[in-house]
Amino acid sequence: ESSLQKTSTCSSANPTGIFVSPYALNLSSFTKLIKRLQERHPEFSKQEIVKAVQELRKINKGVLNGLAISSIEEKTSAIL
Repeated sequence: ESSLQKTSTCSSANPTGIFVSPYALNLSSFTKLIKRLQERHPEFSKQEIVKAVQELRKINKGVLNGLAISSIEEKTSAIL
C-alpha cells in the first residue's frame, strides 16, 4: 500500500485513467510556453525563443519551477 501511495504522488492519470508522467506534463507546459512566445514574438525563430528560455533558466540558478508561466513569458520576452 505504501508503494502505491509513493507512486501516486509522483505521477497522475488523466480522466481516461491513462498514466501521465510528470515529465510529460512539464514538456506540455514548455510546449505551451514556446507556442505563446512564438505568437507574441513572430519575428523570432523557435530556436531563438528556446535559447532565450534557456538563458532565463541559467539566470534563475538553473530552475524555472515555481515561476508562473506568465512570469516566465514576461522575463523571456525581456531577454528577446
